[in-house]
Amino acid sequence: MKKILLSLSLLILLTSMQIQKTNKIIFFGDSITQAGVNPGGYISMMQDKIKQGVAPKYELIGSGIGGNKIYDLYLRLQEDVLDKKPDVVVIYIGVNDIWHKQGSQTGTDPDKFIAFYSAIIKKLQASNIKVIVCTPAVIGERTDFSNAMDGDLNLYSQMIRNLANTYGCGLIDIRKAFLDYNMVNNPQNKESGILTSDRVHLNQAGNQMLAELMFKGLSK
Repeated sequence: MKKILLSLSLLILLTSMQIQKTNKIIFFGDSITQAGVNPGGYISMMQDKIKQGVAPKYELIGSGIGGNKIYDLYLRLQEDVLDKKPDVVVIYIGVNDIWHKQGSQTGTDPDKFIAFYSAIIKKLQASNIKVIVCTPAVIGERTDFSNAMDGDLNLYSQMIRNLANTYGCGLIDIRKAFLDYNMVNNPQNKESGILTSDRVHLNQAGNQMLAELMFKGLSK
């Protein structure tokens, strides 16, 4: 009888430990993610909500490096992600792959973007890691589609949506959310200052919106 009670107690304890297990989530990206861990950044905002007990208890890790493109993520995937054994990886990349085409001509062509992105997803899924992909938000906030990179942003965002569908990944459509917000809140067609500080990097409102989008995406 004692052995039965001991076994039942152990089973309850193990079950409780599994329920209370904290999901380790890595945000994998560029300078937007790098800034996300700073005070006022979207990852810091999420951590504040977790500490306050008003959001699910996640362990959040920011792994963003300024200037990174999709192939940079592929090259540091093992050390910065796989070795840390996360439960979930949120991939937020694409702005520099597009933006750097115009400035330094070091952007990423669509076929290479898809190839590297697919390889990353496959490696993560092979390690039983849940993958959530994000579309790039904006490079300029004008609402009349006169931003120079709008065409490529729409193209690469659709490629990411397609990858999510192909590989069964979660999707956080940041581009759509930012465009919808600007259509309502940017009547003066400003280039920045609504959700970004400099056309790309997020201001307080942008970080708050992204934190909410991330929580929503993680809950699906």
